[in-house]
Amino acid sequence: MAFNIVVCAKQVPDTNEIKINPETGSLIRDGVPSILNPDDANALEQALQIKDTDPENINVTVVSMGPPQASDMLFECLAMGADRAILLSDRAVGGSDTWATSNAITAAINKYNKEFGPYDMIIGGRQAIDGDTAQVGPQIAEKLHLPQVTYVQDCKMAEDFKSVTVQRQLEDGYEVIEAPIPCMLTCTKELNTPRYMNMAGIFNPNKEIVVWNAADVEVDLSTVGLKASPTNVFRSFTPKPKGKGTMLEADTEKEVSQKLLVALKKKHVI
Repeated sequence: MAFNIVVCAKQVPDTNEIKINPETGSLIRDGVPSILNPDDANALEQALQIKDTDPENINVTVVSMGPPQASDMLFECLAMGADRAILLSDRAVGGSDTWATSNAITAAINKYNKEFGPYDMIIGGRQAIDGDTAQVGPQIAEKLHLPQVTYVQDCKMAEDFKSVTVQRQLEDGYEVIEAPIPCMLTCTKELNTPRYMNMAGIFNPNKEIVVWNAADVEVDLSTVGLKASPTNVFRSFTPKPKGKGTMLEADTEKEVSQKLLVALKKKHVI
């Protein structure tokens, strides 16, 4: 019997190129390239590593919510080795915050169950770089009534595929947790190094991107979209740049230290 893994992924703006309009405080997205969310790439890699142990009997499906252009990101996931990609795209879910997003994706996963068979594991990134909330994954797990482990930095499947043992990252170390299958995991960048796209994946005609709308997944429209989102962003801004630094030059470390002390005293730091 097949072992089905669902990977939750998001297309996000490349934060290295992000700028904020100083007058409106909103993100300037025009001309900003979009990428696969980095933590989600680690989640996909983990799913593919599990698939590598039994390629014929393990299926990996990537589920995402976003505008039609998010299919570019899903194509990348297919080219990396995923078997199927599903895009939930509908104006009705646009503007969703984490709560509304988790409602929509939960509905899509329930639709996946009906169409392609029950999932055995759901894996997602720890958080998305455009929001950094780390809330959507845990919310999906709660709504699906699944055991969950967040901040996963190591993962080992049991030989019978009935449980998984993970290391959960903490601020001062990690804890080892065994979770039953089915479950949900959210991953950190320390978990692995995502693979590149490959030619076989790029030119595989048997892989497809399935596009669903809100009606397809039968989501309650009162629970998705901007109006259903309880979170409101008050203001977005970029910190003011720091002043130009001062270079201290000397022949010895002692002389540099003396110059540093003099400079700090002049500024009344010490």
